[in-house]
Formats: sequence, C-alpha cells, structure tokens
Amino acid sequence: MIRHETHFGDRVVRCFAERPGSFYEIFEQAVERNGDGEALVCGEQRLTWKALEDRVTRVAAGLLKQGMRQGERVALLLGNRIEFVLTFFAAARLGAIAVPLNIRSQKPELAYVLEHCAASLVVHETELADRLPESPPRVAVHDFHRLLENPGDEVVSVEEEDTATILYTSGTTGRPKGAMLSHLGIVHSAMHYERAMGLSAADRSIAAVPLSHVTGLIALIATMARCAGTLVLLPAFKAADFLALAARERMTHTVLVPAMYNLCLLEPDFGRHDLSRWRIGGYGGAPMPLPTIARFAEKLPRLGLMNLYGATETTSPATMMPPHETARHGDSVGLAVPCGEIRVADDGELWIKGPMVVRGYWNDAAATAREFTDGFWHSGDIGAVDAQGFVYVLDRKKDVINRGGYKVYSAEVESALLEHPGVVEAAVVAVPCPVLGERVHAFVSLRQVITEQDLRVFCAERLADYKVPESFTFRSEPLPRNANGKVLKRALREELSGV
Repeated sequence: MIRHETHFGDRVVRCFAERPGSFYEIFEQAVERNGDGEALVCGEQRLTWKALEDRVTRVAAGLLKQGMRQGERVALLLGNRIEFVLTFFAAARLGAIAVPLNIRSQKPELAYVLEHCAASLVVHETELADRLPESPPRVAVHDFHRLLENPGDEVVSVEEEDTATILYTSGTTGRPKGAMLSHLGIVHSAMHYERAMGLSAADRSIAAVPLSHVTGLIALIATMARCAGTLVLLPAFKAADFLALAARERMTHTVLVPAMYNLCLLEPDFGRHDLSRWRIGGYGGAPMPLPTIARFAEKLPRLGLMNLYGATETTSPATMMPPHETARHGDSVGLAVPCGEIRVADDGELWIKGPMVVRGYWNDAAATAREFTDGFWHSGDIGAVDAQGFVYVLDRKKDVINRGGYKVYSAEVESALLEHPGVVEAAVVAVPCPVLGERVHAFVSLRQVITEQDLRVFCAERLADYKVPESFTFRSEPLPRNANGKVLKRALREELSGV
C-alpha cells in the first residue's frame, strides 16, 4: 500500500503505508526475524544477527561514554571492515548522526568536513591518524575494543524526518556539500531495493564498493538489514579476489559499477568459479556496455542485471531497471521507484521527488534553496521519460558539448565507443575551439592496439558526423574515478589543458 503523506514541511510525497519507523528499527527487525542467521562476514570473522546486536549495543554504550548524544555527529574514517558496520548501527541506536568519510581523502579535505559538520568524535583507521586534525577526539581501530567493554541497553527514539547520516558529495566542483539522509529516506530506499530485487534472508551480498558512500551504506548495509540477509565485506576490489570470494561465500547479490563487471569478465579463470547462485547484479554510475550485458547473459543466464540510477541526494535509487527489461532497454536507467516521481524540466534536466530525497544540505541554506524546488531535487542530468515510463539519462548538464550549435551528449558517444571490442573504458569531454566553440575529444582505455582512424570509422557508422570524436587520448591505465565509480571528467579536462 502506498499513500500520500506530507513531510519536511510542505512536501507531499508517496510513501509506503507500512514501514519501520527508523533505520535502527530495520536492524532490530532483522535480529528478530533471523537472529541465528549469518549477518556479517569479514575474512575469518563471522557474526550472526544476534551476535551483531550484542556488539552494536556495546559500541553504542561506549560511544555514550565518550559523550555522544542524540543529534551529535560521529565521523567514520574506516574502510570496509566490521568496525564500520558496528559504529554505523551504534550511532543509529543512539540517535546520533553518522558522518562517513572517504579513506582516500587527505588532511585538508578531512579537516574541512569535520569542521563543517562539527563532529564530536572520529572513529578511524589506526594508520590514517596523521591525516586527522587535532580535534575532535578520536578512537583508533586499535583502541576499538574499549568501546566493546561497555554493556548497555539504551535505545533512543527518533523521528522519521531526523537526520541519520550526513554524506558529503564528491565535490567535483567546489567544496563538498553535506547531504542529510533521513531515517525516512533510508527506510524507503531499503524497501525499494528489497522489493525490486526480491531479496530475502537467503540472500548473500558482497560489499566491494566503499561502505562510506551511498551505495555501500544504502544498497548494501541498509538493504541487507532490511531483508535480514548476509553482508560479506571485501576491503578492496580486485576482480580475481572478488570472484574467488563470490564462489566461496555463495554470493547471490551485489551492486557494482560497470567497470567492475568488465574486469570480472576479463579474468582468465572466470569460468572456473562456481557463480551459479549469483542472481542479482545491480549497477550504476555509468551505462553498461551492451556487449557486457550479452556476455553475462551467455555465461550466467540466471543473473539478472539491473541498472540503478540515483545519487547521494536521493538516498541511492531513484530508478531501477526490471532485470527482464535490461536487454531490451539497455540505454535506459529503468523505471521510477514506487515512491518516486521524476519530472523533466523545461531545459531537459531531470528533477526527482520522493520520501527518499534528502531534506537539504547540512548548514548550507543557499545550496538547498538553489538545488530544490517544491520538493524536487535538481539532478544536474539531462534526460527524458518515454511513454512507458522508462527514464533516459543523456548527459550531465555541465558535460553537454556545443559543437557549432549542435548539442553532443557525451554519454551517447561513450556508449558507441564501448561497443568496440577493443575498448575497456571511454570518457568524452569538450575541447575549446576558436571556430566551433567546442569539439569532441575521447579518452579511451584499450585492451588491444587500435588506431584513431579505426575508432572514427567505427563511430561514424553509429553516430551523426558532428558527434564523432575528432581527437583521442589512449590510455593503458584505468580512467580516474571518484569513490562512487563515476569518471572524474574535471581531471581529464585539466589533463588536456595541461593544468
């Protein structure tokens, strides 16, 4: 049952009528439903949901002893390890606000975020201590056992609209903004994943993307709690390690970026791993090349690939592709989630609304006013919605190339390049031109030797002449990406200009 409700002041949004009241209630229900089932695996460590609850309770008491209270911010500078999950759930138990940090961030970036959110405590990797400013107080991983020494039973009641976590956006332009993810939003996104993917306590997922980002937090931690399944932590993605772990742990589900799927297929021993239980493969951050979809259909016919489109501001998914539609709608990002609404603005930008859309940005009223209208978040993506409701993302608004008055959507050109069997990755950007304003340039990672002329001819058979790249940069190394898996086009533009 879905009904209209008013939230965050005057936003009228579609909501699930029956739902948990908070993110922590999702966790409590998992313990109740599957207490003896395996909840968390990391290396040799294995915890049932009951054992996880015991540790979360103790960590919450330890945080309380450290002075953490409802509404205060606790920062997590932790990789994919059990301490991250324990601290995340413990903060929710106390009504505190978790602020996950990117372990690849450097001292100035971390100092800015910690000051901006006014964090009261940082739980961090021991070896990353030198990146942190002198304040706020810290708990290093090697001292984490001290948090576990504190028995406690306090659970703080929160309101659905309260902020559960602040996620700082990748900061591809200017300073990062702190998106305030609510309990309401996390609950709805976890339920969207559970329903669309048909998840149950029998599902086992591998977290190969960073837990500190929206996909790791919501698509993996929150969603596996919602279905009371098992989450297996992988500290860093390497295709060979991932495949071996997937076979050993009988993986059924994961959410990766398309480049990770490609790397798996490139592994020489791919076919020797027993991946027969893998039934759901979510992906986002970039289009999945049609040849990759076809190869997975051949090698793993039971695997349903699902395009997932969303952002930090939408608490992960805004659209999801039904697996049986992936092959027929390979250029679409799917259908709007049940409680979501998508509008195409006058300039072609996709605006998104729903209970999963954040209230706004922490301590940044100007950015909130600029990027939200009537409860709709401005995605920054140019797109379209067809008569059947399938959503298409044509390009980032700022990445559209204007070549002599003709608009070139970089995503379309990238998709054409990725159809070439010798291309692993592709990113298209504009280069300034005194005559036409901008021209099309492609960065391409190759798996075999290809000439520029080969690729021009290949693209000319698939694209209008003005869309065909006029210059190329060939690379043997992967394209630069942020922790969400999105290509950093700003870095590529700087590389072109010699900055």
